[in-house]
Amino acid sequence: MSNPTNSETGTDAVPAAETKKSASWLTPFFELNFIEMMERLAYNSVRVVAPIYIMQADNAGGLHLDAAAKGTLYAWWAVVQCFLPIVTGGFADRYGYKKMMTISVAMMSVGYLLMAFLRDVAALDAFAGTLGIDGVNGDYLGFLTGITVFATGSALFKPGIQGALSHTLPREKSSLGWGVFYWVVNIGALIGHYIPVAFLSGNFMADALGAANSPERWRLVFCVSAGMILLNFVPLLFFRDTPSGASKTLSPLRVLVNAVRDIFQPRLLTWILIMSGFWLMMFQLWDLQPNFLEDWVSSANVAATLGALPEGISQFLVEEHDGALRVPQAVLISCNAWFIILGVVGVSWLTRKMRTLSAMVIGMFMATVGVVVAGYTQNAWFFILGVVFFSLGEMCTGPKKSQYLSEIAPPDKKGVYLAYINIPVGVGIFAGAKMAGFIYGNVGEKATLALRWLAEKRGVEWRPFFDDVSALEAKLEITRNGAMSALQAETGLDAQAATRLLWETYSPNLNVWLPFAAIGVLSAIALIVFSHMAKKWKDMNA
Repeated sequence: MSNPTNSETGTDAVPAAETKKSASWLTPFFELNFIEMMERLAYNSVRVVAPIYIMQADNAGGLHLDAAAKGTLYAWWAVVQCFLPIVTGGFADRYGYKKMMTISVAMMSVGYLLMAFLRDVAALDAFAGTLGIDGVNGDYLGFLTGITVFATGSALFKPGIQGALSHTLPREKSSLGWGVFYWVVNIGALIGHYIPVAFLSGNFMADALGAANSPERWRLVFCVSAGMILLNFVPLLFFRDTPSGASKTLSPLRVLVNAVRDIFQPRLLTWILIMSGFWLMMFQLWDLQPNFLEDWVSSANVAATLGALPEGISQFLVEEHDGALRVPQAVLISCNAWFIILGVVGVSWLTRKMRTLSAMVIGMFMATVGVVVAGYTQNAWFFILGVVFFSLGEMCTGPKKSQYLSEIAPPDKKGVYLAYINIPVGVGIFAGAKMAGFIYGNVGEKATLALRWLAEKRGVEWRPFFDDVSALEAKLEITRNGAMSALQAETGLDAQAATRLLWETYSPNLNVWLPFAAIGVLSAIALIVFSHMAKKWKDMNA
């Protein structure tokens, strides 16, 4: 992509060629890595358990919203967090990366606190009642408010830290540097997976916080994330901002116009659309798998292995549920972060001389295999095997997408172009959340399938995808929360046997995961075509 002229960008002078960076780049590089690690630590402490908090029918202290409501909340979260950077990326270049990161840290901490305390608020319940919208209550509005504030702060954070990192890294260190950055991201993610596991466990502060998964324990999870993100004010205080090379005289409106205009370059837009399909599939590991694991997967075999650890550790990694031992879903999903920490620097080194587009194609196919394997059986060891493939695919694709945009971006638009990374993520989360809510809420969720089984036995008509679950609840006079208990009472089966009955009858593994895998395959094929065409385009061939 050729560099724009002065008249196009409004810069004060012709952008200078990228200057050589000396060894002084190491200090700001590691400062930025620490800031990102703390942000990811706080974020993953919430995100990994948010699907359970929002909709899991049998979680004592959750909000107990349905799959459709969760899909809408996640879609809105994606819109704000991933599309707003189109604007804030230009502002980060214009006003400074440090300033944007500082504002964002304050906003994200407020967002976490709103998530913690805007539940069971009578005024919100009353207001929701005046709206008269199905599925919308005070808890829904409170969580929506919290994620809106948080996501706005996150939209300021990403272009700031990625733009600063892009200007800090020497070009010859780009592949390895982005790999190290991705490695640090996953250290934060890994730690973040275990923090809510400990706080939600009945073995932690039992006298003060009550039973496992109590509302008080959930509130603590959000408050701890708010505290962790605030720690970033310390390194930001000492961070010396990196000049972007962008004009410091452009008006906010002109910054917005330039940022939005650049998206509509046909070849860049094509790449964004292809990557959107891939991230639609990818995010289901983090956004849908928690509920799938909670509903369907038996982890007693993994629990037996972890039970051999010292009691001080195993008491937080193994829990009892429905009369059987299991591993919390956050611990199982943390395998993704473990594998990336162990392998991403090595994979980045192995692919350092490979075309970024070629590496991403390989990653897409591997991640697609991982999604299918992870969701195909009720055996937790097979889930972990799937995560191995998924993580290898992510290691080939995640750092490379940032490297690709960094390398094709004009020098004075690093923040803008790196903000575009958020667009395929946003489209993927938005479309994936709505798709997952629709599919899982009709043919995947255990509580819904329990209601469906009871309806079929009692001669009550209900059509998945055409009739609302709330209508089924009304016809049977059984709520989603009580569906499994009603099924067990009807059949005389225990919880594990009732779950197997539903699995064998309705095949949620195939109905839920094959549509997402198909999207992954189509995205990989489209990127192969794009990669071949990019060899003819000097400005897009990286």
